[in-house]
Amino acid sequence: MDRRSFMATTGTASLVGGALAAGAGLTAPAAEAAEHRPDKGRTVRFNIISDIQGDLADFGRALDDLHRINPRSAGLGIAGDITPRGYDFEYAAVRQTLGRHPHPENIAWAIGNHEFYVPKYSDPNTLAQATWPNGTTEDSLFRSFHNFAERNKVYAETSFGGVPVLSLGTERYSHYHDAKLWDEVWISDEQFAWLEDRLAYWARRRRPVMVLTHHPLPNTVSGTHNKLYLNDYLQPDRLLSILGRHKDVFLFSGHTHWDLNLSDWVVRRVVPGTGNLEGFTVVNTSAVQVGWMDDGKGGEVSLGGAFNQGLQVEVGPHSVVIKARDFATGTWLKQLTVPLHTSA
Repeated sequence: MDRRSFMATTGTASLVGGALAAGAGLTAPAAEAAEHRPDKGRTVRFNIISDIQGDLADFGRALDDLHRINPRSAGLGIAGDITPRGYDFEYAAVRQTLGRHPHPENIAWAIGNHEFYVPKYSDPNTLAQATWPNGTTEDSLFRSFHNFAERNKVYAETSFGGVPVLSLGTERYSHYHDAKLWDEVWISDEQFAWLEDRLAYWARRRRPVMVLTHHPLPNTVSGTHNKLYLNDYLQPDRLLSILGRHKDVFLFSGHTHWDLNLSDWVVRRVVPGTGNLEGFTVVNTSAVQVGWMDDGKGGEVSLGGAFNQGLQVEVGPHSVVIKARDFATGTWLKQLTVPLHTSA
């Protein structure tokens, strides 16, 4: 069974440093907090995970481990697939798990494709894809996410200790609009304009920006050269053209569940025509739920066994350190330091 079947039932990229060896959308309080630059010389530490997909036991283990290694974390980014299907009771179960484990006050949520899988079921226990959408409206799916994330849009800006974090997401579930499509990401002119404005705003203030999105951009991090992930965005060139202008943008994407032990877990993506010959940084967030790997035939297979990975990000005055963590074993896998141009 390939992964797409499984999920139905349940420019150029260059490595950073070579071979890797070693406003709008803001509430007033968030906007005010985001204006405060971290103290000179201070390092802001926060964490990023993705793809919980109902594996609440591993989610709890990840939260516990993150608290041990970073008890004063400035925030937690969750890059989509918060739930297995998008039911309100599944969102409530995530909240309950958060309530039982230590976690940062500031959480940045991004929407994933699994948040749109309710229409595949006639009831929570009955898969009924032949009768999709089984009476479920597109609006109800977005409403469930908005209520959970406590905002009225899929995109938003959050501050992690003065570090701006921008969450992006699809504004349509594509199968409602085109029977030939399913999970492909569609971004409105409004969201594109917002992203462009916020990146320009922080660039003028010489600040690095973290961008959180569920779906990976093609030909970037692990898995994205695989045919399964080349067409996740309906407007990839437009998104790349905006991100590609900024040297100190860090894009974190999930969805693939590919292992952080792979050499292309972090890359620099250079976008021709942007005038930025150094590109921007793209990071694989891996997954909490289960790991996948290349099957050697243009597809992928499950890694099996215990799998639970994520990231710690440390933003200092001159560089950003990205650390890969194995929550199942409580060990560090690797780390990479990316110099900041904003410090010049």
